[in-house]
Amino acid sequence: MEYSLPEKKIKLVDTYDVLVAGGGPAGCTAAIAAAREGAKVLLIEATCSLGGMGTSGLVPAWCPFSDKEQIVYAGLAEKIMETVKAAMPHVPKTLVDWVPIDPEMLKVVYDDMVTESGADVLFNTFISMVDTDGNGNVTTVIASNKEGLTAYKAEMYIDCTGDGDLSVWAGAEYEKGGSKGELQPASHCFVLSNVDSYGYQFGGHLHPANLNSPAYPIMQSDKYPLIRDLHLCSNFIGPGTVGFNAGHLFDVDNTDASNLSRSLMLGRKIARSFRDGLAEFHPKAFANSFLAQTGALLGIRETRRIVGDYMLTVDDFVARRSFDDEICRNCYYIDVHNTKEDADKITKNEMNFDELYQDAEHYKDGESHGVPYRCLTPKGLNNVLIAGRSVSSDHLINGSLRVMPVCLAMGEAAGIAAHMALKAGNDTRKVDVNTLREKLRSYGAYLP
Repeated sequence: MEYSLPEKKIKLVDTYDVLVAGGGPAGCTAAIAAAREGAKVLLIEATCSLGGMGTSGLVPAWCPFSDKEQIVYAGLAEKIMETVKAAMPHVPKTLVDWVPIDPEMLKVVYDDMVTESGADVLFNTFISMVDTDGNGNVTTVIASNKEGLTAYKAEMYIDCTGDGDLSVWAGAEYEKGGSKGELQPASHCFVLSNVDSYGYQFGGHLHPANLNSPAYPIMQSDKYPLIRDLHLCSNFIGPGTVGFNAGHLFDVDNTDASNLSRSLMLGRKIARSFRDGLAEFHPKAFANSFLAQTGALLGIRETRRIVGDYMLTVDDFVARRSFDDEICRNCYYIDVHNTKEDADKITKNEMNFDELYQDAEHYKDGESHGVPYRCLTPKGLNNVLIAGRSVSSDHLINGSLRVMPVCLAMGEAAGIAAHMALKAGNDTRKVDVNTLREKLRSYGAYLP
C-alpha cells in the first residue's frame, strides 16, 4: 500500500553552499576541507556524535596508515589520527599502523576540527527525501529531527552516508553485494572494562592467528552458540579497558530498518557471550571483566556501492594501478570477511584460520594503488560527490576501500572538489583535477 502525503509547507534553509550528508570519517573531512576553502557548509549527522565507526561504532583501532615505508593517508587523515594518539600516553609515538582509538577523545577531536573549520553541524537529523530538477541536479534535501521536517537547498551535495542514501534517492545507479547479492557480515563492537592489564598484555595474544587464542575454545564451546567463527580483534584503549571488533552477524542489511533493528539486538547478545567466554577461557585477563558498552552503531562493512564515472576493480588493486586523476592512494589489503558457509566450516573444524584468509592479497612494502576522482562522481548527477565506503567500486576492492583511513582521505578530496565545483557551475565534471591534486598536495596529501 502507499500513502500520499498531504500538501504541507515546511521551513526552507537556503543559506549553505555545500551540504554534507553523514558525519563519519569521510563526512568530517569533507566538511572540514570545503569550509577551509571558504564554502559555507552544513554537516547533517543521524546520530549524536561525529566519527561514525571510530566513535559511535567503537571500532577499537585505525587500520594501517602506512605502506610500511611512508604514511599513505596523509593530510587531514594523519592529523586526526595523530591528535587522538597524542592523548593516549600508552600508545608509542612512532606507531602508525593499528593505532588504538579512544572513542571519547576522537569525538572531541572531530567536534573541534569540524566546527573550527567554520562548518555547522546538525546532530540527530536524518536525510529523509531528495528532490532533483530531472536534469541531474539535486535541488533540495528534506531532513527530519525534533523540529519536524526542514528543506535544505545548497549548491553542492556530498554523500557520505555510507549507504549512498542521498545519491540513490537522487536517482543514481548502484550495486549491492557480490555476484549473488551477498553482503559482508557485520560486527557489533564492544568495550570490556576492569580487565587485568598485565594478563591482557602478557597472557597470550587473543587474535586467532595465535593457535592458542581463546577464540578457538569459545567458538567450540556449546555454551556460546552465537559465536560461530574466529573473528576476534582487540586493542588496549585505556586503563583496564579493551575494545573489541569481534564476532560476525550474517545477512545484515543496513538499508533495511527491521533487519538492522533485529541485528543490533543480536549483536548485544554476542558481545555478552564474548565477555563470558573470555572470562572462562582467558581468566588471567578477563575473569572480573565488565561489559561496559556496545556500539551505538552496528559495524556495517558493505551495502550499496554507487556507480560512478569510473568503477575501481580488483584488477586495479592487483595491478597497483595509478591514474592521472587520482585523489589519494590506498594500500589496505582486500579484507572481505568470511561468509556464513565458511563460518559453518570453521565450526565443524573443516577450515582453519590460515585457510580462511589464504586468498587475501597483501601488498609488499611501499606498494599502493590510486583512487580516481571519477570514483567520487555518480553517473547522471552533476552537483553530487560521494565519499566513503559507497564510492564506485566492485565488491572485492570495496573490502579494501571501506576502512577509515582511506575514507578520511577521500572525504578531504571531495570537500575541496565541492568548493571548486561551486566556481564551475556546480558541475563536478568541470573541476580541474590537476588543480585539485595540487591543492591536496599543499595540505600534505600523499600523491606521488
